[in-house]
Amino acid sequence: MPGLIVICGPTATGKSGLALNLAQRLGSAILGADSRQTYREFDIGTAKPTAAERELVPHYLIDICDPTETLTVAEYQEQAQAAIAKHLPKSAPPLLVGGTGLYIKAVVRGMKIPRVPPQQELRSQLSSLGQSQCYAMLQQLDSEAAKKIHPNDATRTLRALEVYYVTGQPMSEQQGENPPDYPILQIGLDCDSEAGDRRIQRRTEQMFAAGFVEEVEYLCQKYGFDLPLLDTLGYREIKESLAGNGDRAASLETAKELTALHTRQFAKRQRTWFRRYPEIQWFDADRPDLWERVWELVQEFRGFQ
Repeated sequence: MPGLIVICGPTATGKSGLALNLAQRLGSAILGADSRQTYREFDIGTAKPTAAERELVPHYLIDICDPTETLTVAEYQEQAQAAIAKHLPKSAPPLLVGGTGLYIKAVVRGMKIPRVPPQQELRSQLSSLGQSQCYAMLQQLDSEAAKKIHPNDATRTLRALEVYYVTGQPMSEQQGENPPDYPILQIGLDCDSEAGDRRIQRRTEQMFAAGFVEEVEYLCQKYGFDLPLLDTLGYREIKESLAGNGDRAASLETAKELTALHTRQFAKRQRTWFRRYPEIQWFDADRPDLWERVWELVQEFRGFQ
């Protein structure tokens, strides 16, 4: 059994490039682990693999739902597990690649996720009660879940209540882990903060030069300014600049600066998330012998000493 190779880490650290080279060398498929690349038409702002790159290597879990749909972590996990099962019988290990830590955890830890789709009417009713009342209800109905949720975290509070009212069981009793039985190698890419900032600035410039603004304009026209995905990193900053009445060039320059700033903040949160998992073997994304070191580790993982 060839197992699974994970390539993870903060944004703009070169995960996709390394994965593409590794997949070509191994003859592997790439499985995306990015929560926004799963949506069609959100391309430039998510740094989605290009058509040419997808011609070189088969890619899965990219462009699997429409922007008006909501892909839950449970649905992603199910599709990822199916894709991995499809490729495990082959000689080359599939590569799970991306920066969405929860997606990767759902796969490599085998998270048990309650299969409860969003209940918009129920959420609306609960939200009308206010966060304080909702959290008090959660403390009564599922005290274990409440201990792990901050009293001001409305999103997780609503989700826990939603699961309870739909299934009749506390969410804490439905959670846990069931790790897969195949071997997993987890590779993390990172760099020092100054190098990371430069990488993020360079990527931001490249995205804007590649037509990021035009992509956002098109999506706003097609789906409306209220589309939830347009409130995510980069898209939100450009959308707000387009909605203004001031100087367009100046407004878009500000949007670019804010996108870079918010991406740096996001990368810091990603770094904090991934550093909690000791099984990840880290590499400096800028080290000159990166490829040789990673290839050596992969060969060891596959049993070729």
